[in-house]
Amino acid sequence: QVQFVESGGGLVHPGGSLRLSCAASGSIVGIYVMGWYRQVLGKERELVAVVRGGGSTNYADSVKGRFTISRDNTKNTVYLQMNSLKPEDTAVYYCNAGTGVPRYWGQGTQVTVSS
Repeated sequence: QVQFVESGGGLVHPGGSLRLSCAASGSIVGIYVMGWYRQVLGKERELVAVVRGGGSTNYADSVKGRFTISRDNTKNTVYLQMNSLKPEDTAVYYCNAGTGVPRYWGQGTQVTVSS
């Protein structure tokens, strides 16, 4: 069973950038849609971006034009480039399959956008 380890989060000022990485324990070739999610304590986890095997992407309206999701099947890694960060982007970010209801989640990586 594939497990995911997220990294790259941290504290950044508004307008700054971060690149998150999601390292899979096995091949992600069989997972056609990979996604990045984020969750604020006490709120529902939301899907913010997905990338398909062929490279096509979709984004939540809140991050369009600022975030870019990509995948490298050779490295079994999914990335999320985050630019022009806003305080409302503050959350724990997770990666997982971008469809269905994932059963297992990693620890996620904390992103904090603050002055």
